Amino acid sequence: MIVFRKKNKKVTEEKLTVTRPDRRTLSYVPDPEQIRHVADRRGIRGSEQDSATLDAEYLNKMRMLSLRYVADFDVHIIPEGRTKKNGIKGKAADISSTGLLVVVNEPSPELTVGNKIKVKFRIPPGTMPEGFESLVQTDATVVRLFMQQHETEEGDHKEQLMIAVEFVKPLTEYFQKKRWGYSVYAASTFLLFSVLFIMLMRIESIIYFKYNIVLYLYSLIAALFLLTRYLFGALFRDVPVNPDYTPGVSIVIPCFNEEQWIHRTILSCMNQDYPVDKLEVIVVDDRSTDRSVEQIERMIETIHNEAERYNTRDRLKVIVQQQNAGKREALVKGVEVARHDLVVFVDSDSFLEPDAIRHLVQPFQDPKMGGVAGRTDVENKYTNSLTKLQTVRYYIAFRIMKAAESWFDSVSCLSGPLSCYRKDLILKHKDAWLNQKFLGQPATFGDDRSMTNFILKTHRTGYQDSAICSTIVPSDNKVFLKQQMRWKRSWLRESLRAAGFIWKKEPFMALFFYIGLIVPIAAPVVVLYNLVFVPLVYGVFPGTFLMGLLLMALLMSLAHLLFRKSKLWVFGFVFCIFYEFVLLWQMPVAWVTFWKSTWGTRETPQDIEARLKKEARKQQRNKNRTNSI
Repeated sequence: MIVFRKKNKKVTEEKLTVTRPDRRTLSYVPDPEQIRHVADRRGIRGSEQDSATLDAEYLNKMRMLSLRYVADFDVHIIPEGRTKKNGIKGKAADISSTGLLVVVNEPSPELTVGNKIKVKFRIPPGTMPEGFESLVQTDATVVRLFMQQHETEEGDHKEQLMIAVEFVKPLTEYFQKKRWGYSVYAASTFLLFSVLFIMLMRIESIIYFKYNIVLYLYSLIAALFLLTRYLFGALFRDVPVNPDYTPGVSIVIPCFNEEQWIHRTILSCMNQDYPVDKLEVIVVDDRSTDRSVEQIERMIETIHNEAERYNTRDRLKVIVQQQNAGKREALVKGVEVARHDLVVFVDSDSFLEPDAIRHLVQPFQDPKMGGVAGRTDVENKYTNSLTKLQTVRYYIAFRIMKAAESWFDSVSCLSGPLSCYRKDLILKHKDAWLNQKFLGQPATFGDDRSMTNFILKTHRTGYQDSAICSTIVPSDNKVFLKQQMRWKRSWLRESLRAAGFIWKKEPFMALFFYIGLIVPIAAPVVVLYNLVFVPLVYGVFPGTFLMGLLLMALLMSLAHLLFRKSKLWVFGFVFCIFYEFVLLWQMPVAWVTFWKSTWGTRETPQDIEARLKKEARKQQRNKNRTNSI
């Protein structure tokens, strides 16, 4: 699906994976009247059990098998008795892991219900989830034929023959044997060799201590730091789902100028496989200047009209701020009216999987757990190269980096797209959070990392990989670079705050944290020394240093291939190169500007003030130039 997104007066075509809509608006919500079970709606036959008593992993597998995705690619159908050359051509209308719906131009006596056929097609990137983009040649059975009205480009209506086929084995099994299995073996083998080679190179660094002990000690520490993160990330395991643990949850969605995505965010939050009486959704609009409120009200009315028996009028509400006060004010407003003890923050351009809340709350069975982050995937991953490299980066940042921190119950940032907190802790720290200043400037961004610091002082923070949402990432270079600069400033500010108390946590985690603070800050100096100073002064090509960078990039790419089995793994290399030559050099700028409070990508009061000051200075310069003439 192509979505046109207007940013900075430029229209971007966002490519999204789109599922066929269910005829029920809230198709995953447990039916309070027991007319139909969630398990039944997922296509699980031969079981009368409610979804809460079934294994969560099994239910999710069944859900993924039943999802149908909108498709538009060529399909080659070969009935029994025909050869590949005289097969029947068709066009896919939708596809799932278990079957395919194909449009054919002409009927054929060989295409009748029950007939065995072979199908050959290539799934384009973005049609199905990551890992499915590949060539498929498999046996199938015709299960249904029907005629459907089709509107032509001229506006005429024409009937077309639709053929539904069922694969002999689901695509998940097909790819496991054809491609995914090989990906796992290859990634595992190369990962092992990469780690061993990195360790060998770092041992070699000890020999060169006498030449430059600071540089080579940094190199050794940086390598060990990164390798231990991958180690603990690999050892991480989710808290399993306890079907009897379903605490009350209030989802708060802060919104500012998100008319394009907010309706989808609301629907994904309401359409959760979670008890109706224990889930509410509160949308807080921070005085948007676009059509966000209109979209919010339209979606709420749609949900009320189509799913009123799910008590939606009591569980879904919208609050419109009297004036634009910032994201933190919007979040606190939502928390103050929340009815339940656990509060989930969801960004207005993020979309939850139907079982996200059920998984997200599980770590709170530990009374010392104060906050939990879910995993954030990239929704518009196939839009362009920029979104593809962010796809790899996001996955490693969550599945490896946050998972490694969660091993020590000390996740340093409960990310904005999907995170859950104890309500009483937010209310306890709300005044300090709202009025936070740094070097005299109000802290307007980095709200997720800031609240995490308040929680982490007294409680544990965790990560739940099975609690999944997807988000829209920047597809424009200018917007992306502004976002990254804002993130670096908030990271630096909040890391300095955390440095004052993190030593009280588990000793290895504290060491982990301080090294993670020093390594990125010193990185620009180290890169300049190796890539500029050494070649110019000593005439030595930095082969060892470049080899180290290559291996680190390989580590990221292979980890993505191992877990995701996706062809996007090569963009791990692209990201590392992009980081070394572009993003890394934002760090020195962040050093000297980390007190700034402007977002750069949205019109906050601080951004408006900064823009007006800039315009005033420009006018003054023009006035002075005119006077001098």
